[in-house]
Amino acid sequence: MTDDVTPLPLGRKAALLSGQDFWSTAPIEEAGLPSVVLTDGPHGVRRQEADFEQIGLLQSLPATCFPPAVAVGSSWDPEVAERIGAAVGREARALGVPVVLGPGVNIKRSPLCGRNFEYYAEDPLLAGVLGAAHVRGQQGEGVGASVKHFAANNQETQRMQISADVDERTLREIYLPAFERVVTEARPATVMCAYNKINGVYASQHRWLLTDVLRGEWGFEGAVVSDWGAVQDRVAALEAGLDLQMPGDHGAGNQLVVDAVRAGTMDEAVVDRSARRVAALAGLVTEPTDGVDVEAHHALARELAAGCAVLLKNDDGALPLTGGARIAVVGEFARTPRFQGGGSSHVNATRVDDAVGALRQAVDDVVFAPGFTLDGSGDAPALREEAVAAARDAEVTVVFAGLAEADESEGFDRTTLDLPAVQVELIQAVAAVGARTVVVLSSGGVVSLEGWHDDVDAILAGFLLGQAGGGALADLLTGAVDPSGRLAETIPLRLQDNPSYLNFPGEQGHVRYGEGLMVGYRHYLSVDRAVRYPFGHGLSYTTVETAGLQVRATGDDTATVSMTVTNTGERAGRHVVQVYVATTAGPVRRPVRELRAFAKVSLAAGESRTVGFGLDRRAFAYWDVRGGGWLVAPGEYTVQIGRSAADVVAEATVTLTGDDVVPELTLGSSVAEWFGHPVVGAQLLAGFLETMPEGAGEMHDGMLQMIGSMPMGRFATDFGSAVPMAELERLMAEANAARG
Repeated sequence: MTDDVTPLPLGRKAALLSGQDFWSTAPIEEAGLPSVVLTDGPHGVRRQEADFEQIGLLQSLPATCFPPAVAVGSSWDPEVAERIGAAVGREARALGVPVVLGPGVNIKRSPLCGRNFEYYAEDPLLAGVLGAAHVRGQQGEGVGASVKHFAANNQETQRMQISADVDERTLREIYLPAFERVVTEARPATVMCAYNKINGVYASQHRWLLTDVLRGEWGFEGAVVSDWGAVQDRVAALEAGLDLQMPGDHGAGNQLVVDAVRAGTMDEAVVDRSARRVAALAGLVTEPTDGVDVEAHHALARELAAGCAVLLKNDDGALPLTGGARIAVVGEFARTPRFQGGGSSHVNATRVDDAVGALRQAVDDVVFAPGFTLDGSGDAPALREEAVAAARDAEVTVVFAGLAEADESEGFDRTTLDLPAVQVELIQAVAAVGARTVVVLSSGGVVSLEGWHDDVDAILAGFLLGQAGGGALADLLTGAVDPSGRLAETIPLRLQDNPSYLNFPGEQGHVRYGEGLMVGYRHYLSVDRAVRYPFGHGLSYTTVETAGLQVRATGDDTATVSMTVTNTGERAGRHVVQVYVATTAGPVRRPVRELRAFAKVSLAAGESRTVGFGLDRRAFAYWDVRGGGWLVAPGEYTVQIGRSAADVVAEATVTLTGDDVVPELTLGSSVAEWFGHPVVGAQLLAGFLETMPEGAGEMHDGMLQMIGSMPMGRFATDFGSAVPMAELERLMAEANAARG
């Protein structure tokens, strides 16, 4: 086998550039290259059972359904992500799959995105760290990953036509960093391009994205594969840097490539380049292993799922459930669990745990009432009355509520944050008669808690926990496991409060990212908008205190952070240390604070542990659109430790020298930029004042405010005697020479 395909005939090289069917590449026998199967993931292997000539979303071989990304994001734990990636890799090898598609690291711009269950977080650092961990785990088992969907794929509405119109600073600081981290730290075998356009150019044909940034800046050496059906112009996509078109189109795209080379409109070297990248994937093909321990993987799924749920509310210690209490379990989701999302990542689970069954194994006295049906059929009042009767006789009622698969899936976006009305009415009715009421939520994205939040004693957000989620929820409710999840997405009070509300999902083929950097918690904090629960929030059955914060500059643009965290409760637990940075330094608007580091630490009761972080240059930098690079402004930076993005428990300030930036001066630069220039500004001002009448100095500030935005060339034309052109030329030369 060789990946040097240059000697092959043009037609055979072109055959490598698109799939031979829906799920595999074409074999090239004369080069010893086998077919490579690419299968959906990332939280389980969805290897199609039927013929690859047609798509079969519901016809896949059994595999373990691990917690999807929405849950893993709430774990704030790269170990969880890496162990899932490794387990998926083992199952992929057993099923003869060399490449599993995923993880998805797109940002949760709007809580309505129908595919948010496949994405980690509203914050790029959290998404990137978890995505990189998943790739390391999966590729450590010899199975290639495909980080997706590159880039700005933040909605399902018109996903194959919409143009995401995003300014460069927002792209660089919000929508690209997670991909950058995965590519540079974990080196995935492939990157999958998105369906959508970015600023009017399809991602599959976006040279700046696929070549200039991905390869030129980040050093990506693998293959770029299209999302299934994302290629509009095969030749333009190949020239832009897309290597493998999926699925196959019966050779039509390959013929277009051949024709372009023969017509002299495309260099054959472009074909050679991409063919080598696709051929290299054949190195991942191995003989299938003997299989995996299905029961061990189910147990692993239960263990990991328990670290992902978020305890939002727990008034007066309503949880954990006490032994011997009469428990009423209400809600069809307790019996028929919602544990994964809909669409291409739908896994044919090896088995599924339900919560009511798991609770009955842990608690003696449990009664169940469905309360509602998932499809809206049945006698809703009668079902509700049955549940109310059960709650009236119980010491604690646990209501399982959430969204059915029909409510959220790949392919469409949600239109509301609300739970179905029948479920809200059930919660309200049960809470009105029950001694204590606990609500357990299952959904692929956040849901509104309004209308019933204050009526209940505890809320446990399970999101989607995979096939063993029922058992994991029982472990958390009974206290067998301490809740340790934290919100990876803000829960707003109203949908209208979300920063993307007025622009999502766009109109007439465009969606304007008008909120810029102010995505999620960055917006809510910066405009002082109240939320129901902030990013990073999560409770535990124990308590942790932070002390001894120390921050020390280690260079012009880096720092170290250390603190001591102590478990002050009576039981072991896991605590997420969240490190934010706040600053007003520099000429650009910054969010109130931004997550810059985090770690999940285990603490025994009474245990103290010192936790340290290194904050690199990027922790303090912003993207400078004028200079086209990352810049650290000189000034003060406050490092803050938060229980959440909104709850700072300790902070310390460090002064950084930052970058010594000398701005370029041209005649197009403004008067204010000239007078404020660090090298020649003082000279210019002194010379200017010498030409002015006596007393004009006092007028300087007001005059500068009035004419400060005027280009210096225009100012010199209008006031030539005050600022001679020859003097401007001399100052320009001096200023620009100082830039090096």
